[in-house]
Amino acid sequence: MPKTVSRAANPGTSGTCASPAGTDAPASVATDTCASTPPAPCPVATSGSTVRSWGAAPSASPRPPRIRSRIAAGGFYPAPHRYQLYLSAGCPRSLRLAITLRLLGLQDSLATTILTHPTETPDAFTSLRSAYEATWHHYEGPLTAPALCDRWSGRVVSNHTPDILRDLAGLLTGHDEACVPPLHPPALAADIDALRERLDRDVTPTAQPTARSATLDLLDLQLATRTYVLGEELTAADVDLWAALTHLSTPEPLSRHSHLRAYVRRLDEHPAFRLEFHGNT
Repeated sequence: MPKTVSRAANPGTSGTCASPAGTDAPASVATDTCASTPPAPCPVATSGSTVRSWGAAPSASPRPPRIRSRIAAGGFYPAPHRYQLYLSAGCPRSLRLAITLRLLGLQDSLATTILTHPTETPDAFTSLRSAYEATWHHYEGPLTAPALCDRWSGRVVSNHTPDILRDLAGLLTGHDEACVPPLHPPALAADIDALRERLDRDVTPTAQPTARSATLDLLDLQLATRTYVLGEELTAADVDLWAALTHLSTPEPLSRHSHLRAYVRRLDEHPAFRLEFHGNT
């Protein structure tokens, strides 16, 4: 994985969030992919939707480019209020980022804009379109959210969620190598990445039922003896798992997993996991 890539040579495969037909939408929104087998596409939610009402519905759209610059590389460096984060109200990856911002206490130093429907947040869509055009010459493709943008240059830094999640921790520590990244301790880094890939493949509304059931069985067994999915400390893996579980379209997949149900209820009580997307924050 290259550390700094300002432009992707080939567009990546991605789920898409298309604007409804018949609207004068400034752009469609596509969600980023985190694994080789991505979860189902996420529609743009209506204003005021909570995480419980988020669903998934397939749609077709051109593949968006993958933009993968990093903070502290390629001319970007940590600075308060420099960056703007665009999130989609129907996207589990956006949910992961919103929770992570709260857990790290960065909600006051990183501006966040929530994309709902183009007719409800037209200025946000126009602003994000401008950032893509400033980054990619003659850009005419779909937009992607999540997207981390540099307010100073007006460019997109990254639309790759795993990189953005890592850079959020860097914003907090100033990329001081002596600081242990919150939520992503080095000793658990491989386990966090492996779980994220498995969740994106197996714990989605469109995953194969047998694969989803096997993964949920394993997670339920792990949580029988642990407070959190990788031990006794809350990590990025818990953000990923909670977002994946709450994005399932119905509660039936957890009907026979008592430890997972208790785990979800426990995290529901954490202030960082209690959020709704209502436009700019």
